[in-house]
Amino acid sequence: MSDYTGSISLVLVPAVALIAVSSTFLGLFIAVSVSEVFEAQTFSNFFRFPMLFLCGLFFPIEQLPVWLRPLSYALPLTYGADVLHGSMHRSPHLPLALDFGLLAAFCVALFGISLRNIRRRWIA
Repeated sequence: MSDYTGSISLVLVPAVALIAVSSTFLGLFIAVSVSEVFEAQTFSNFFRFPMLFLCGLFFPIEQLPVWLRPLSYALPLTYGADVLHGSMHRSPHLPLALDFGLLAAFCVALFGISLRNIRRRWIA
């Protein structure tokens, strides 16, 4: 039996935090892009469900059709799922530094776009 204590404390906790923050900022981006609450709920499903199935969480990205792989790499959850898989199986698809860097970049980009939309729609 393997001891995953080091993986949990050093890799999983920051990965889960970045996944949560990027998901929150994606939700913020969707919420400030629409005018009604029900539109945000409906619109968010167009992002959430495909992202769950294309991120490599349930099956490897290599098994996706070639034309879907670029879309998969454009989703923030892909990099979070890679960190989670890599920390448990000790073999991430991408380097962990790249995964964390891209997750952080998604957080910054989604926050910036959301802030711009808030300023344009509500503060201007």
